[in-house]
Amino acid sequence: MARSESSSVGGHAAFSHPDFVVYIVARCFIILALEMQSVAVAWQVYEITRRPLDLGYVGLAQFLPGFLLFLPSGHALDRFDRGRILLLCYGGFAVCSALLLELACRGPASVRPIYATLILLGAVRAFNGPAGQAILPQLIPEEHFPNAVAWAASARTSATILGPAAGGIIYAIFHGPAAVYVAAVSSSAIAAVSMLRIKARPQAAREPVTLTTVLAGLRYIRIKKIILGAILLDLFAVLLGGAVALLPVYAREILHTGPWGLGVLRSAPGVGAAAMAALLAYRPLQRRAGVTMFLCVTGFGVFTIVFGLSRNFYLSFFALLMVGATDMVSVIIRSTLIQLATPDAMRGRVSSVNMLFIGASNEFGEFESGLTAAWFGTVPAVILGGVGTLIVTAIAAWRFPELRQVNRLAGDLMPKDEH
Repeated sequence: MARSESSSVGGHAAFSHPDFVVYIVARCFIILALEMQSVAVAWQVYEITRRPLDLGYVGLAQFLPGFLLFLPSGHALDRFDRGRILLLCYGGFAVCSALLLELACRGPASVRPIYATLILLGAVRAFNGPAGQAILPQLIPEEHFPNAVAWAASARTSATILGPAAGGIIYAIFHGPAAVYVAAVSSSAIAAVSMLRIKARPQAAREPVTLTTVLAGLRYIRIKKIILGAILLDLFAVLLGGAVALLPVYAREILHTGPWGLGVLRSAPGVGAAAMAALLAYRPLQRRAGVTMFLCVTGFGVFTIVFGLSRNFYLSFFALLMVGATDMVSVIIRSTLIQLATPDAMRGRVSSVNMLFIGASNEFGEFESGLTAAWFGTVPAVILGGVGTLIVTAIAAWRFPELRQVNRLAGDLMPKDEH
């Protein structure tokens, strides 16, 4: 598309590409399924055990498969059709939701079968996350890519708003998780059917399977300081500052709400993130992207501390809303940097490494939150995490001046010999 045509569609440029539209629909439904399900699993586990540490194990069960599979999943994405892999992943999510439904109908007295299912879910996510990232440049031309990243993030976070709220309300209305899992199975099936309509552009030439090619993603990130800095900043900031895993404790013990309150609080970061993503789609960052990223991660830590100290439901909701908004800026900048600075032949492996670190910051971060809550108490754990985020941000700003100095998010981030 010519640049004049691009400017005519403005903030909706990405939606002029039908495959991108179908991709967004499928991603919305699969994230909706996973978010509804996450609320049901968290509340169900806490009702069975009443221990914050067991909420941490929910994250750990999903993180470990991704940690073990990130190298083979990345190489698979650079060798096989990414659309086909996404289709299989969506089918796998439907199977996992069906297994959780069966367990809920049996009324498990132990959380072990739930953890076993979450391990399988984590294995599917090890392929789904990188595939969802790596396929995007095959659906959209480079000049519309930053706009596509912003709208993809906005759609994802819109689903994270509706999903937890819907999951909490359905759980409360039907007095249990079974109905939530039925909704998750249905949503996953719709996502899988949608993926059948996508025809992505061909991938770059495939490399032979050797130890060198399998490890190439790790080597590339280590050399590319901008990507390394962005990934490590997100890893440690969210790892330390994650309060979402402890929301069932806050909802029940501190703010004194039921499953509906948990659903609303889980949706709050998504509300802030969706609003910020939509704003950036219409008014993209034109300069000082690196400095903006560091400022927003600092805000993430500050509002995490505010949430930890709050005893008021509305203040807690606002703090989580701002946590989501500040985190979204970091997400968009990091995603754009990684995709524009990575050649297509390596996007699967680099995206897989990136998703490992995201999984470490999210799922393993849930385990870290549960563990520190068991040691120090729920409120001190959240406050200490926010303080840790501020310290990590300061260290990263010092150690990665290349990231701090990034100005515009444009195609010239690509190495010259990869154009």
